[in-house]
Amino acid sequence: MKIAVLGAGMVGRTIATDLSKKFEVTSFDISESNLAILKLNTNVQCVIANLLDYDNYEKMLASFNLIVCAVPGFMGFKTLETVIKIGKNVADISFFSEDGLQLNALAKQKNVTAIIDCGVAPGMSNLILGYHNAQLKIDSFDCMVGGLPKVRVKPFEYKAPFSPIDVIEEYTRPARYVENGHLVTKPALSDAELLNFEYAGTLESFNTDGLRSILYTMKNIPNMKEKTLRYPGHIALIQSLQQAGFFSENEINVKGKTIRPLDLTTAILFDQWKQKDGEAEFTIMKIIIKGEGKTIEYLLYDEYDVATQTASMSRTTGYACNAFANLIANNIFTHKGVFPPELVGKDENCFKYVMQYLKERNVNYAKTIS
Repeated sequence: MKIAVLGAGMVGRTIATDLSKKFEVTSFDISESNLAILKLNTNVQCVIANLLDYDNYEKMLASFNLIVCAVPGFMGFKTLETVIKIGKNVADISFFSEDGLQLNALAKQKNVTAIIDCGVAPGMSNLILGYHNAQLKIDSFDCMVGGLPKVRVKPFEYKAPFSPIDVIEEYTRPARYVENGHLVTKPALSDAELLNFEYAGTLESFNTDGLRSILYTMKNIPNMKEKTLRYPGHIALIQSLQQAGFFSENEINVKGKTIRPLDLTTAILFDQWKQKDGEAEFTIMKIIIKGEGKTIEYLLYDEYDVATQTASMSRTTGYACNAFANLIANNIFTHKGVFPPELVGKDENCFKYVMQYLKERNVNYAKTIS
C-alpha cells in the first residue's frame, strides 16, 4: 500500500517514519529543511510541494491508496476537503477551527473513509469516551491535557511542536463545554485551577475549546469539559499579551510599513516556543468518566524518547494518528463518511486495536476504575 503524508513538520515526520516500517510512504512539504531531516534515517520518499496548490492534488496523489494530513491548522479544512474530493481515504491530524463533519455528505458521495482529529486531544480522548459511551450511561466526562518542557525557561515555560498560530488560536477561541445538559461558552483561559499530578507536579488548568465534535455526537452526556494544562503563571502572561493587542489581526503602521500584530507575535514566538533537538519534554492527559456509580480514569504520562530521539508530543499524537490510519489501511474500519474518533471508539475491535498499537510503541494509558 502507498501512503502519502502531507506535511513534514515535527509530528508529520514521526508519522511518516513510523508508517514507513510497514508501508511505502512519501512525504510532501514545501520545506526542504523539514524533508532533509526526514531523509536522514528513513526510507521515506520526499517530495517538495506547495500544499496550498489544491488544484495539483489530484495529479500529485493519484497513485496513493491512503492520505495522512498533518498540515497546519489554518489550511487543514481545505486540505481535507480536497483530499476527499479526489476520492482518497484519509486520516487527519490537523487542528482546524471548521467543523469537519460538514464534509460527511461529500465523503459518502465519494465513497471515502475519513477519520479526523486523530491526535491525543482531540483524538485519544474522543476514542476513549466513545468506547465507554457504548458500555454505560455516562454522567460526566472531564479531560485535562497538555504538553510541556521538563526544563522551565522564563518567560513562557512552554514549547510547542505545532505552529504558534495554532496555539494562539487555542488561547483566543471561545471555549465551549456542557453543564447540566446546556451548552456553555466562556472565554478561553477562564476557570483557572491549580492541580497536582504525579510526575508533573502542580500545573495550571484552564478552559479551551477542545471538545469539538463530541458537542454534537455525544449529546446524551450532560456534563463534558476539556481543560488545557500549563505551568502556573502561563495564563497571566498570555492574557497580558492578548490585552495589549499582540494577538490583534488589525493592521498597524510601523515606520511606513503595515503589519498585523498577530503576524509579528507569531514570528517571535516561533523561535521562543520551538523545541530544540533532544529537548526533554512530556505529554500528560487525565480523563475522568463517571456513570452508573463508577469512576473510570485514564492517565497518560509520556516523555521524550531518548532511544529514538522522538519528542513525546510527536510520539503520542503521531502514533495515535497512525493507529487510525492502520484501521483504514487494514480494512478494520470501512464505513464511508467523516468520523471523529468517538464514532470509531464505539467499535470495541477498533478501540482495542488503537490502544494496542500505542502500547507496542510504549505510549501507555493507565486505567483505573473505582
